[in-house]
Order: sequence, then structure tokens, then C-alpha cells
Amino acid sequence: MLTKPALGSQAFRGDFMDRRGFIKSVGGLCAVFARPPARGAEAVRPAWQSQLCAWLESLARDDGGYGWDGGYGWDGGHRGSGQTRSHLTPTFAVIGCYHALGQEPPQKARLAEFVRTHHPFEIKKLERELRVFEYQQIQSLRWLGQDASAFGRVVRGWKSPSLYPAAYERHRYPVFQNELKAFTCRALLGLPLDDLSGEFLAYLDSRRRDNGSFNNAPAADGGDGHVLNTWWGLEALAALGRGREKANETVAWLRDGQLSSGGFTHQPRPAIGGVEDVAYTWAALRSLRQLQGAPADREGCLRFLLSLRNADGGFGGRPGWPSNPCAAYYALDALAALDALDADLAPAAPAAKREAALPQDLNVFSIQIEAHGKGSPREAVALASALKIHLWAAKNAEPQWLARAQAIADEQKTPLTFAVANEEYGTWLDVPGMGTYSHTSDIMAPAGVDFGGSLAGQQAATWAEFRQRRLRPLEQASGRLIWQFGENEELTRMLLDESLERGGFAAISSFHFGNPDFTNSEPFLYGYRLKLPFVALQDAHGNEPWWFADMTTGFRTLFLAREPTWQGWLEALRQNWVVAVRHDAVSGQQTWMHGGTADVQDFVLSRADRWQWWDNPNLRRPLVSLVVVRPDDRWEAGRPEAGLTLRIRCAWHNTTQGRPKKPIAEFVKLVVDGQPAAAQLVAPRGKNGGLDDHYHQCHLAAPATGHHTATVVVREIDTGREITQTVNFSV
Repeated sequence: MLTKPALGSQAFRGDFMDRRGFIKSVGGLCAVFARPPARGAEAVRPAWQSQLCAWLESLARDDGGYGWDGGYGWDGGHRGSGQTRSHLTPTFAVIGCYHALGQEPPQKARLAEFVRTHHPFEIKKLERELRVFEYQQIQSLRWLGQDASAFGRVVRGWKSPSLYPAAYERHRYPVFQNELKAFTCRALLGLPLDDLSGEFLAYLDSRRRDNGSFNNAPAADGGDGHVLNTWWGLEALAALGRGREKANETVAWLRDGQLSSGGFTHQPRPAIGGVEDVAYTWAALRSLRQLQGAPADREGCLRFLLSLRNADGGFGGRPGWPSNPCAAYYALDALAALDALDADLAPAAPAAKREAALPQDLNVFSIQIEAHGKGSPREAVALASALKIHLWAAKNAEPQWLARAQAIADEQKTPLTFAVANEEYGTWLDVPGMGTYSHTSDIMAPAGVDFGGSLAGQQAATWAEFRQRRLRPLEQASGRLIWQFGENEELTRMLLDESLERGGFAAISSFHFGNPDFTNSEPFLYGYRLKLPFVALQDAHGNEPWWFADMTTGFRTLFLAREPTWQGWLEALRQNWVVAVRHDAVSGQQTWMHGGTADVQDFVLSRADRWQWWDNPNLRRPLVSLVVVRPDDRWEAGRPEAGLTLRIRCAWHNTTQGRPKKPIAEFVKLVVDGQPAAAQLVAPRGKNGGLDDHYHQCHLAAPATGHHTATVVVREIDTGREITQTVNFSV
């Protein structure tokens, strides 16, 4: 994969300033970027388009791409959403907006270079292709009038439908949108489609319903279509020269999805998430246009689209939602489908009333969600204490482990509360038309309460059954449901829409142990910012908290509350006083933030000394753990049958599966009651040859009754600095 250009050069900064200065110096963007005058008459652009272009340029980033919103904040970077980085998807949407308006964006050549070199997998390549990103690259370059032929080799490789991992979708149904980019991208590149397998054509046909709609699962499985999948299917048929098949049936189905507001929902009378949205409206209008149909209520549709305009010049996904570039592109292209793009639109809705100032008695606290719930409870407490973690929501922990960990924290007077955050493996949710999905039941709840039983190992549940049997008892016990991940955009939208309307998922995961940022690989999630909190999800793997410390240190969820209690956390979720933060090797030692309003982010950043774990002498990852292990310490490695064992673990960088990988510190010596003591290395290895654990131990077979002291000395490898830790214990 090509690399992005280096940041920080004078020429690079100069280009960015030229771009900004250009926007400021031109009185009307409309006059500069207007389409050529028609037949000798000077074309006059509506004022709202100039305002929109100015808003689009507020999203510009200094690497040549565009981000999700504007503003400035941390370290001089863009703020607003806390999303400082540019991304291919908003860049694609901005280019699409300019294309819809018949205008050229500034710095077109540099923008094209960004598109070529900034596939989201630049951060980390995932296990599956997400072909929508290649499509965005190709379509963007075509809109810019640039050569996209270099993508031909990749696109020619898409000859047959994929198989999705059965661990995520029981039938291995691939994501329909991604599969059909094989048809769309061939058409964009001018490539023949005769190399596609018969299986691929059968796959496409099998997803079409008798009413003309398409969806993710075969029609034979039942379930109606989805308007987004219907548009993807119609695009593919058009590329094959079959675009008029079932036209009358499809037009009737599409028209039936329009609501009284004038906008469209994802299917007529849906059982899940029946709300209008600009994406659904765009897909319906584009589909109708291709089939030479029209919405039943054109004027109502126009009113809905106009209601999405915001005072900043952009468009939101729904009335009152904040502007984002994807919503703006959908709105513009929908207006174009109605032949209404040049209309002199009514003034945008006034700026939203500023929310009341945050209460002054709030503080910033930290929660780790799905942190370790097995291994050493004493080291879990030590990590939480050193890193100032206030709520440790443990993944799939035994109640006894939680009780033991809480007892240790209370004994040490550490302000730490242990809670439950389980990933309920083996739970399946069946959604007609979509398939049967796992990873839909990540729950969190207070410790020591009955929050209902998992549906794991049972027959797949419908959403109605899941709400009744899993969600209801969870919420009655003050528990909440977290959306972990879903590459199927259409399914994810349905469930999140349902959650906003009738309750369900209370938060969306962003930073994660295996995927650096779900909003990077699933950028459609960004449309829900400020509507559902974004949290970091540890999703702990491995047997020991100590060997997952890269993750525990690297990202976390911050929340505003008066006290770091479970009720304080729930209030923060309700108010969206929540921010997810990542700063580690994965982020390139840059600070990534998601979630919260600008006021919440400002509040968090102004109190960084209370939670910042880098460049902060008052908050550091511990480099050594010295634990006195007794025969009754059930969860401690090295537990002796009699006597005591002193166990010493030095800090290491770890694998994502929670195993030691590279040492950060090394053992120097152990002193017990003032005398040097021998310590034996224990370093078991797994089947693949990697370390499963690594510690030194000193066994005291018959220690004398009374008080004792043990001191360990370790050396930080990079600096040579020696660190000591002393433990007092009694026999």
C-alpha cells in the first residue's frame, strides 16, 4: 500500500495555508467554482451553495484530505468531534458534493494523491476486504478527472462472492454492499464483466425479492428488502445491462417506503428501526430515478431534505442532527435526483440552542470496559491504582473473582469499583433479510446483582425476543448493552436506529484491542455521534491482566460525574458526558478522541493531568509487580501448596492475545528481610513457541511467624533507570 506524504514540511504547510487563505480571500465561492455559464448567460448559483462550500472547506485537513467536522482544539489539531484525522470516507463525500454542484474542489491534484494513498487499512489491515473503500477511491478519482486504472488489478480479482466468517454470521453470508462493488467498480473502470463467475451472478439474483427489492440474505430465507441494498443491487444490474428488470414492482416497493415526513425509511413498515434518514432517502430517490419512477410525495421529500440543512451550511442525517459530509453528499445527490439542486432553498434552520453549561461540580473519571476478569486480581488492582482507573468492568469474570478483587481494593483503600462487562459468546440474533449474527450481546452491569441470563448456546433470537429475554432484565438491574462491531452497515443502522427510538444499545465501541478504531473501518458509525456515546472496548484476551497492560494503558473511556460510582457512570451515558481516548504505539503516540460535545471535550482536556497516562509523572504504568502468593490465592500464578511464594513480574509489551512479547524492564535482585534472596525464572511457552507467562519466584517454605519485608529491584531497559518495589507481609 502506498504511504501518505510526510507531515510537517514547509511546502506542505504552505499548501494548507494557501487553501485556507483562498477560501477567506474569495467573497463568494459560488462565483469561483460555478459551472460554465449556460448558452452565454451567466450562471448564478444559489447562496446556500456558497455557504455549503465554505462549510466543506472547514473540514479540510493539512494532509490534503478532509475530516468529519471543523474547529480547533488539542495540540492545534482540529476538534469539534475530537476526530483530528482525515479519512477517506468524508473525503469521498466532500468530493461528491463538489461533483454534484458541478464545481472543482481546491488543490485537486493534491486531493487526488490523498485519495490514492489513504485507504483506511493504512492504520491496520483487517482480516477481511472492505471493498467499499476501493470503490470510494475509484469513484473519487473519476469525479476528479484522474486516472484510476491502477485499481484494475485489485478489481479484476473480485470474480466470485466471498464467504463471511461463520463466527460473525452463522450462514457465512457476505456483506452485500461490499460484494457488489465488484460490478460497480468494473463499470467505473471500463472493465468487462464477462470474467465474473456464474456463481457471482447467481448470488446477485438470489438476493432479489419478488417485489424487486434486494437484501443481504437470499430471498429464499424470507424477509423484505433494504433500500440501501436495493440501490446497490440496481447499480449492479445496470452495469450488467439489466437495469429495467422488475421495474414496476421495484418502483411500487420504493414508493411505499416514504413516510409522512417526506423522507424514506429502509423498507415499508419495518419491524426494526423504522425512521427516515437522508441515506435511505437518497437510496430511494436514486433507485426511482434509475427506474424512471418518482416518489409518491415529491414536495414532501423536498421539505424533508431541506429540513436537514443546518446553520453552519452543512446537512445532517436527520432534522436537528449535526452536519457531516456524508449526509451532505446524500442530500445533494438526492436533490439532484429530484432535479431540485439549483433551487433557491429556504434559509437553513437556525443554529441549535446551546446546551446548558456543564455542572461545575463534575469531575473526570475513568472506566475500562471488558477489562480482565481472570488472572491476578491483585495485579488488576495495582494497574488500576497506578493508572487512576475508577471503574474496572471485568469481562466474563466469576463472581468470586470480582469479590476478591474488590476486597483487595477496599483493603488498600484504592478508589476502585469492580463491575461486570461480559461478551456473551454464542448469542445469535436473527434479523429477517439480513442473516444471523453474533457479537450483538456485550453487556455491562454492577457486580453482585442479577442481570438476567445469557442467551448463549440457545436458538437464535429475534430482536423482539432479545429485547424481552436479555435486554429487559439487564436494564432492570441497571445494566446496559454496548454495540461492539458490525461491518454490515445496513444491519447496524437498523439496530442503532431502533436503539434511539425504543432503547437497546446504550453506547458504541470505537477503540478496541484488535481493531484500532471501529469508526475507521466502519465510518458510517460517525453519523451517530452526539446521539449515542462512543466508548473504548478493551475486550480483554489472555490469562493475566499484567500481560494486557499495553491495551489497559493505551486507551480508555473517560466520563464526567460527581462521584466515580456506577450510577455516576449511567448518568454520564444518559447525558453523553463520555469521551473515548487512545494514545499508544498503535496511534503513533498521537491522541485520538471520540464522542462528547465540544463542551465535554473541553472539560476533559482542561483536566488532562487527572487522567493523561503519557508525559505525566503522576500517572504511569507500573514497571514491576511484587505479589505475595499464599496457598489460598486461587487466581494467582505460582500459588504454593504450603508456605509463601514471592512472585515478580516485570513490564513487557504484549501481544493482542495477552502474552508477553518484548521486555520493558528486567529483574535485577530481590531482598527479603534485608538479605539477598534467590529468585527462579518461570517462563512457560505455548504451542506456537511464544511465551505464555514470564515471572521470577522465590518460595519461602517455612517463613517465621511475624512481619516481613521484601524489596525487588528492576531496571528499565531503555533508560537504565532502576525501580524498586517493597511489600510488607505477615505470617
